[in-house]
Amino acid sequence: MINFINVSMVYPNGTKALIDVSLRIAKGEFVFLVGPSGAGKSTLTKLIFREEQPTRGQILFNGKNISRMKPREVPYLRRSVGVIFQDFKLLPNKTVAENVAFALEVIEASRREIEKAVPDALERVGLAKKAGAMPSELSGGEQQRVGMARAIVNNPPLVIADEPTGNLDPDTSGEIMHLLQEINKCGTTVIMATHAKDIVDGMKKRVVALEKGRVVRDEERGGYGYED
Repeated sequence: MINFINVSMVYPNGTKALIDVSLRIAKGEFVFLVGPSGAGKSTLTKLIFREEQPTRGQILFNGKNISRMKPREVPYLRRSVGVIFQDFKLLPNKTVAENVAFALEVIEASRREIEKAVPDALERVGLAKKAGAMPSELSGGEQQRVGMARAIVNNPPLVIADEPTGNLDPDTSGEIMHLLQEINKCGTTVIMATHAKDIVDGMKKRVVALEKGRVVRDEERGGYGYED
């Protein structure tokens, strides 16, 4: 599904975020990205949905070279990728349902599609009864579940989760991880950048470790490998 081929990313200030990264992720995998802060995890995920473009190398998404896409093609790429953020990024002046619907509005889905898809997505994350609530009325875990509903409402083949449990307590983190596992079981590829040692060690999924912009470890059923 995703293939990084000798990818490097150097920012204008000279920071080398990624150095000669080659990595293949198959459809339906659950992959943890781990490593110290500044290792390149966020840069790697941003390259997948073309928020950033590599300095060198190729990134293939279902066989198509992302870096060679024309600007008009990028929105179609992003329809295939749901993104879950650490800080939720909900619109404070919109209800739960409106926040989820917004993800479909920006890709110009029909009103009929939105009216069907939004309740389905909220049901999947256990928030059907909170559709009319405002973000300020929700707990942190509920806000993250809204973020998850927004990420999956278009049934994308890939979900990227960037530190989705970083602002949550352990019990709530467990609920979020259970939902991500359920999404993955339905065939969605999940890539999760995290510092959560207990979660990584407990789930025994594929672990890709980055340090100073390089892949230093790639293990099936791996562990976190770093101290808290």
